Amino acid sequence: MSDAARTTIDQGEVDRFSALAAEWWNPNGKFRPLHKFNPVRLSYIRDHVASHFGRDPKSDKPLEGLRLLDIGCGGGLLCEPMARMGAQVLGADASETNVEVASIHARQSGLPVTYEAVTSEELAARGERFDVVLNMEVVEHVADVGLFLDSCAEMVKPGGLMFVATINRTMKAMALAIVGAEYVLRWLPRGTHQYEKLVRPEEIEGPLSASGMTIIDRTGVFYNPLQDKWNLSRDMDVNYMMLAERPKSA
Repeated sequence: MSDAARTTIDQGEVDRFSALAAEWWNPNGKFRPLHKFNPVRLSYIRDHVASHFGRDPKSDKPLEGLRLLDIGCGGGLLCEPMARMGAQVLGADASETNVEVASIHARQSGLPVTYEAVTSEELAARGERFDVVLNMEVVEHVADVGLFLDSCAEMVKPGGLMFVATINRTMKAMALAIVGAEYVLRWLPRGTHQYEKLVRPEEIEGPLSASGMTIIDRTGVFYNPLQDKWNLSRDMDVNYMMLAERPKSA
């Protein structure tokens, strides 16, 4: 396939999440797992961004002055907290329905988040550049993982960061993240994840390294049912997050 014909859009995935758009901001609805997951990923992002850019993570606006992209933003569950922390936020999603829901909620919340129905490759082709790119729970839903990671990496400024969160392609992840979460516990609608589309860490590290990025942190994330919360872990067999940096120009 020629580069001109390549796309990151998996229309089936876009349609699936568009159909659930009204549920984004219901903490007890179809996206309850993401609401539960939000505290651990928000603190991970805040603490690493603050450390990298010399900010105080406990300040009111630790991300002030930073331009941030949340690619595959869905209903804006990460965009709004990032804006509250002072970042200039662009939320991008291939689903116009998601973007509409996110835009309405941001206006109701009085937050200056910009949303756009656009792909990563379109943004990169426009020359958009960001201090921080959030690539969270998206890579397992795109049609072309390499193109997606390449275009996201292209948008990271020298000295900037990209966060990636996804699910590993292991039998343990199949048992817990798909069979357990979708069919037994019914945390997620059936079909939310397909095993063959899950992404191993090396399948992220390779394209990012080829795009000039350096992996500077890796962590697993696990759900503790006794605490009813997500925690960081050394076990990356199921859910995991990565942090990559684009080195500053010499």
